[in-house]
Amino acid sequence: MTLILSASELSSLANMAATIDTIERAFHSLATGTAHQPAPASLHLPSSDAKFLPMAALSDVDRLASVKLLADIPSNHESGLPTQRSTILLSSQATGETLAILDGRVPTRIRTAAASAVASKHLANPDSSVLGLVGAGALAVAHVEAMVEVLPIEKVVVWSRTEATLEKFRAQTAHHKLDIVAAGSVQEVVESAHVLCTLTPATEPVVFGKWFAPGLHVNAVGSRPRPEHREIDSEGVLKSRVFVDSLATAKEKSGNLIIPVSEGTYGFDRVEAELGEAIAGSKPGRTAKDDITLFNSVGIGLQDLAIGRLLYDRALEFGLGLRVDLAR
Repeated sequence: MTLILSASELSSLANMAATIDTIERAFHSLATGTAHQPAPASLHLPSSDAKFLPMAALSDVDRLASVKLLADIPSNHESGLPTQRSTILLSSQATGETLAILDGRVPTRIRTAAASAVASKHLANPDSSVLGLVGAGALAVAHVEAMVEVLPIEKVVVWSRTEATLEKFRAQTAHHKLDIVAAGSVQEVVESAHVLCTLTPATEPVVFGKWFAPGLHVNAVGSRPRPEHREIDSEGVLKSRVFVDSLATAKEKSGNLIIPVSEGTYGFDRVEAELGEAIAGSKPGRTAKDDITLFNSVGIGLQDLAIGRLLYDRALEFGLGLRVDLAR
């Protein structure tokens, strides 16, 4: 039997602390060879700017195979539709049975924020108390939920293009009782932050390395997985010790790195490590208080497998979802 889980059901099952632990273990398993993560293919529709990305992974520990099909359709914005949609499929390695089909919106948002939290736990200064957010939408709210689990955050400096988005952000994070400061510019956010999260669908840089102070940790999250899109300028990459979720994925999908490489100012051999290697201790993470560290978060299928398994198990525990016999 296959369990089908909707976005509303998944929202009720989501737990950030558990997700952070799950994502941390997933990165560790990738570094130690008990999980497997190929670079995702990219299927480009020649008639439009749409792309479809099948993001696959295997976990020896969970005995699962998974794939998330991500549809990236920027033109949807003109129709008031989401520009990204996705569906996650979990299968048994032993039998090939499809165990679950999950709407991808909630899992993707939560696991993305959890990955930033895991990176910050291992790469940021442990006394970091000021969180900077470039962007104030649902992903920003999730990042607040995640960061307070791993760091002593007291203040959030946030920038948004619209006042309405900012007010919604304030309302959705009020229960944390943090000092929320609305910044007048992206530069103000960057220069104020101990930990910075960039969460915009920018195609050109909105964050510049000349604003980076010693000791800053950056989670570069928002740009679409396209080699021509980036949020961070080349100087920001060059000033930072760069860590990636997957080097193979970054080489194919991350404009933050691909563009400076194409300019001849950077090389992929300068990437410090995959995040899992820093977690496992096979390569160093932060080595000094004044290090500027940058986690280049493209997103990988193993994250989807990990949170998919967590949510599937919780759905079974609480009796949620629709059971369907797909073989009938």
